[in-house]
Amino acid sequence: MAPPIAVRSKLEITAVVHFLFAKGTKCSVIYREIVENYSEPAMSMTQVYQWCSWFKDGRTSLQDEPRSGRPNTANNDWNTARADELIKVDRRVKLKEISLKLDISKTNFYEIVHDKLGYRKISARWVPKMLSDEHKRQRAKSCCAGVNEKVMKPLMWGLAGTIVPGISFLNTSSLEMKLGYT
Repeated sequence: MAPPIAVRSKLEITAVVHFLFAKGTKCSVIYREIVENYSEPAMSMTQVYQWCSWFKDGRTSLQDEPRSGRPNTANNDWNTARADELIKVDRRVKLKEISLKLDISKTNFYEIVHDKLGYRKISARWVPKMLSDEHKRQRAKSCCAGVNEKVMKPLMWGLAGTIVPGISFLNTSSLEMKLGYT
């Protein structure tokens, strides 16, 4: 058996479907042939049946027809570069502010920031997903400190209720301020 063929383009697969359909091959057999001969999933069974239906109705073009509606012009290289610049200038900037500056929708801007640039929002700042080794060590250290505090705090609050002569674990002045007694 020959090695699988690498998929080059959707147009190539559509041409194979058109050729096999013109020979009188059934859609299920066409799909099986594509799966067996191409290295990666080139076309789904639904798409094969759709193209067979179109060829049966007399379609001769192998390319997708233009769709109605406004084309997506927001996700271009210029907007991506500009968004990256604006985020690097001020990492605390809001989605709405930059989307207004770039004159694109918040949804498109969010897609640019997350999918194309790879940023995500952490504690009100846009940061890259790639962390350096130093940042990873710093995060691990702060997590350990948080765990220690989480374990020790209930013990301290539990002991605060017990009467130990001369020792008080409860800072009453801060508690009074929180409760509004001052």
